[in-house]
Amino acid sequence: MDNKQAHHKLVVFYDGSCEGCIKDRANYERWAGAGGNDIYWFDITDREEQLKSLGLSPDRVMRELHVQTVDGNILCELDAYILLMQRVPRLKVLAWLIGLPVIRPCLSWAYRTWVERRLKRQGRI
Repeated sequence: MDNKQAHHKLVVFYDGSCEGCIKDRANYERWAGAGGNDIYWFDITDREEQLKSLGLSPDRVMRELHVQTVDGNILCELDAYILLMQRVPRLKVLAWLIGLPVIRPCLSWAYRTWVERRLKRQGRI
């Protein structure tokens, strides 16, 4: 972690080359209000070497949302979304819902499929 990240509780690795990801970040920041001030948004675009130095696969980080907690744990895909949603009062019920055993695998498949299609459409994979 660099000095800019040191005072943050979460580091969110997001794809700054993705218009939808940028919109999602803006929505999250608006909904979280001051509760989102402890998040460092790490744009993964053209940062492959830095990601590798953190022990992260650039390809996997591009395909799945990753969040690093203050203690260094990395959460991926739906676990990362659930953690972020639990921090916003209006999204807590949704976080609980997507974590349900019946919904989670279906949503995970849909998420991975959507990301793959987006990356192929953009010519990034």
